[in-house]
Amino acid sequence: MIINKRCNAPAWKDLFTSSKMPESLSKLDEIAHNLWWVWNPEAKALFKSLNPSVWHENFGNPVKLLQSLSQSKIEEVMEDSALQARIADIYEKFRAYIDEKPDNTKPSVAYFSMEYGLTNILKIYSGGLGVLAGDYLKEASDTNIDLVAVGFLYRFGYFDQTITSDGQQVAVYKPQDFEALPITQLFDENGRQVQISIPFLDHMLMANVWSVAVGRVTLYLLDTDIQENNEWDRTITHQLYGGDWENRMRQEYLLGIGGIELLNRLGIKKDIYHCNEGHAALINAERLANHIERDGLTFLQALELVRASSLYTVHTPVPAGHDYFDESLFGKYMGRFADRLGISFHELVDMGRENPGSGEKFSMSVFALNTCQEANGVSFLHGKVSQEMFAPVWKGFFAKELHVGYVTNGVHLPTWTQPEWKTFIEEKISSDICHTQEQESVWNKIQDVDNEEIWKVRTELKQKFIRYIQKHYGDNWVRNNGDPSKAVDLINSINPKALLIGFGRRFATYKRAHLLFTDLERLSKIVNNSDRPVQFIYTGKAHPADGGGQGLIKHIVDISKKPEFSGKILFLENYDMQVASMLIAGVDVWLNTPTRPLEASGTSGMKALMNGVLNFSVLDGWWFEGYREKAGWALTDKKTFQNQHHQDQLDAATIYHILEEELIPLYYNRAEGKEYSDEWIQWIKNSMNYILPHYTMRRMLQDYIERFYNPLAKRFKLISADSGKIAKELVEWKIDVAEKWDQVEVENCSMIVHDRTGDHSLTVGEMLEVNLYIDKKDIAGDLLAELIEVKADKEDANKLLLEEVTPLEIVEQNGSKVHYRIRKEAENPGHHKLAVRLLPTHPALPHKMDFSLVRWVNID
Repeated sequence: MIINKRCNAPAWKDLFTSSKMPESLSKLDEIAHNLWWVWNPEAKALFKSLNPSVWHENFGNPVKLLQSLSQSKIEEVMEDSALQARIADIYEKFRAYIDEKPDNTKPSVAYFSMEYGLTNILKIYSGGLGVLAGDYLKEASDTNIDLVAVGFLYRFGYFDQTITSDGQQVAVYKPQDFEALPITQLFDENGRQVQISIPFLDHMLMANVWSVAVGRVTLYLLDTDIQENNEWDRTITHQLYGGDWENRMRQEYLLGIGGIELLNRLGIKKDIYHCNEGHAALINAERLANHIERDGLTFLQALELVRASSLYTVHTPVPAGHDYFDESLFGKYMGRFADRLGISFHELVDMGRENPGSGEKFSMSVFALNTCQEANGVSFLHGKVSQEMFAPVWKGFFAKELHVGYVTNGVHLPTWTQPEWKTFIEEKISSDICHTQEQESVWNKIQDVDNEEIWKVRTELKQKFIRYIQKHYGDNWVRNNGDPSKAVDLINSINPKALLIGFGRRFATYKRAHLLFTDLERLSKIVNNSDRPVQFIYTGKAHPADGGGQGLIKHIVDISKKPEFSGKILFLENYDMQVASMLIAGVDVWLNTPTRPLEASGTSGMKALMNGVLNFSVLDGWWFEGYREKAGWALTDKKTFQNQHHQDQLDAATIYHILEEELIPLYYNRAEGKEYSDEWIQWIKNSMNYILPHYTMRRMLQDYIERFYNPLAKRFKLISADSGKIAKELVEWKIDVAEKWDQVEVENCSMIVHDRTGDHSLTVGEMLEVNLYIDKKDIAGDLLAELIEVKADKEDANKLLLEEVTPLEIVEQNGSKVHYRIRKEAENPGHHKLAVRLLPTHPALPHKMDFSLVRWVNID
């Protein structure tokens, strides 16, 4: 008899063990679970000192580091009196910071975003929008704003990137270990985990709640990957920007409807509700329903209150970049929501359409514009682009006059300034730089600093960056090259004395990462000049669905492997916040070449200048405002060619010319015996003196407070007082005007030139007079009459450009009959078009677009 081997599968049971944490190390655990340590180098250095190898292996994760401490290591720490004193000192600083009460003189804010870039170890971000949101929370903490934020805890987050030997990008999704992250699951006073439930299709969607302490600010994260949900619902918070359009719809439903339900559950109410991109627009749908169901308001009354307390920030400069949903898909999730609002489903869908009643898809951005009183772009130029993009939403108004404003982005100085620079700044510029960073006068002191001291810091940062590359990319390069000796040569090829030029961002085609590689012969001469060595370092991810962006990565990787470019052009894979912080500080020049005007703002260049790195960019986004002569380089904001291929060729030639004739010579213009160029250091001084203070997150937050938060809070307080008395009166007036608007009768509108009617030509300096007679019938209050002057666009004759808007004065009023007049001197020669516009007006309106009824009147 033969007995066959048999073995059943092992039944493993999870068992987690940890060392007993004494009180002094419990203080470290408290700090580890508050991201205050991210922008405080002393705290990071302390964690690293406990076990440098574990710190590096876990990419600077203090929670994981503390979890890994053995009992013997803990006892060793306890016996180290100097280390104990250091822990006590840092904890005291931490508590002094955290215990400061919020500044109640500023409006409180609820902030909603799909992503937050706070630290590389918490993978709930993909790129610039998320990092901006993370910086915003940090500065809100530093500025002591009463703020709460809402987002998602993604199981996989955004992808990790690996590059194959043939240059292909591979997206790898690694699950996050929530227990090893600086986050805390929320429990109620009875010790039960906090869960919210949201009506979802034909069932309830459940979500756990986690909190992230960001200094004094709390970020709440929703998590649907729990056993109470079915398998499909669990995937909602798996990936950032992953899946198809239905998954995007589910995520935006959860962020909007679930985000407000979460705040309701926690009893949190704020003055301002800020949508960071259209992804968060549905918060206003739930807020409308809350006012209707809990406060007994009508839909229009609720809309007045919701709009008066809402701000929408747009980051995307082209309509195609916004989220549009088929009516059927939108209806699948929001169809029954209309009943909660007391309106029809078609009325709800129309709130997301530029042209109500059409068959257009539902736009989250249009819905945000219709439910937020204010909207803003993220740079001056992007504000103008956004006005053009959103003009179809408000018929009868020109882009130039829209209420869409702007706040140019900034970055969080303490996060993005390397410790070496931070020490330098505190010693040479201001010991209180955190509170004075946005003041140009404070930065004037850098002009008096010895050039050699600045060069020394810059050299330290370059060497630190090179060591980082050698430590973190050696194995990857061995794998991709297949020949260890070539990989070693590649690692050793990075020259700290060479001019290093960096390019790091999302690899979308409009970023034009390919421009440098349009003339390889010319590029080869630049990088192979032994007297003036130059090296280029590229990094960035392409969205997994963006074949064009992935093709650009492959193109650059392929070129970097050519013999003449080996070691001269490098591509660093898996661009994240840690790689970014090293790269932007370690290069000498930050290169940015977007297609105009598709760079809404951009912030990587701001982070670079925080570390004494000079910018070389197209005058687009923030650099359109930030560029100063002898403080960086710029490609013009003007387009010479309509054909983009021809424009790319011209821009590439301009880049080569500036590199060859200006930038490289400046870097190597060194006096005999010197390792650096005094003129180059002067440009660094100019950059940090005249540009840096205007692009900090502190300045940005102050702009939001002054331009949007304060005015919104003031108006909301006014119209919501006495149970919304003014809001209700305003709604009654709007309903009355809307019902009677078509009854308004224009009796006569004529123009007089030199007391002669019918002569529509005049000479500059002569007087023009327009008289308007109307019968406004039963409409209560005054109507606003405006003379609109336009001219044809030189590039597009069918497009009219607004020149001037001038109100007409009421000359006489007899009952419902009103006589308006304007006398105006002709100032500019040329062909002008004139018309009169009638609008309803009310002292409680925030701006003309708030009640978008327009009657155009022809002038006889």
